[in-house]
Amino acid sequence: MSLIKDKIDPDNLPKHVAVIMDGNGRWAKSRGEERTFGHRNAINAVRNAINACNEIHIPYLTLYTFSSENWNRPAEEVNTLMNLLVETLLLEAEEIFSKGLRMHVIGNLDKLPPLVKDQLNRVVELTKENTKGNLVLAISYGSQNEILNAVKNISEEVKEGKINADDIDEKLFESHLYTKDFPPVDLLIRTSGEIRISNFLLWQIAYAELQFLDVLWPDFTKDIFFQCIVDYQNKERRFGKTGEQIKIQ
Repeated sequence: MSLIKDKIDPDNLPKHVAVIMDGNGRWAKSRGEERTFGHRNAINAVRNAINACNEIHIPYLTLYTFSSENWNRPAEEVNTLMNLLVETLLLEAEEIFSKGLRMHVIGNLDKLPPLVKDQLNRVVELTKENTKGNLVLAISYGSQNEILNAVKNISEEVKEGKINADDIDEKLFESHLYTKDFPPVDLLIRTSGEIRISNFLLWQIAYAELQFLDVLWPDFTKDIFFQCIVDYQNKERRFGKTGEQIKIQ
């Protein structure tokens, strides 16, 4: 039993946690290994995050699995990441299903190799009726591109007379994002000590609590996740209001 987990208030949980899984390469380098060694050893950390969310019933977990900018990495590393993604989906599909989790995928999936798309679609289809939680994989994802696509699609609808420019508000805009069916992010976690967002869910994290951890991703544990939740619960979320206004509510 985790002592840190016992500190969590079950009535004050974030609905949506997003994670930038960073530090695989540095973790491998510190051990005299190639970057791909770090990627392969990151799978346990992914399991830890998923299991931690599942244990305390956080309904949405989004993992930044592969960014649109990651395509610019050396071809060997990209190929390893794609192959590893397929291997992981093959190994973990039944586990995801048995936990009652529904898997979603967001990003520019047209750029993915056919085998990767096939495996992703297989797990999405397998889990589509599950209701105990949602695992969202951001793959070939870039938030700026997502926002630009939304603007283009809305502009086209205005041009075609489907909507008026005056109809455009936050709700309509959000309906054109990949995340239209998900709640906004309450907590964003980034590992590795880097303090930046890296083009991840820029619209969706508008009022998220941000936590930047010094731990490298392969060393991420359930207790680290639980501590992030405890720290989140110790924050006063004001959403533009004053502390006094929040206390009165």
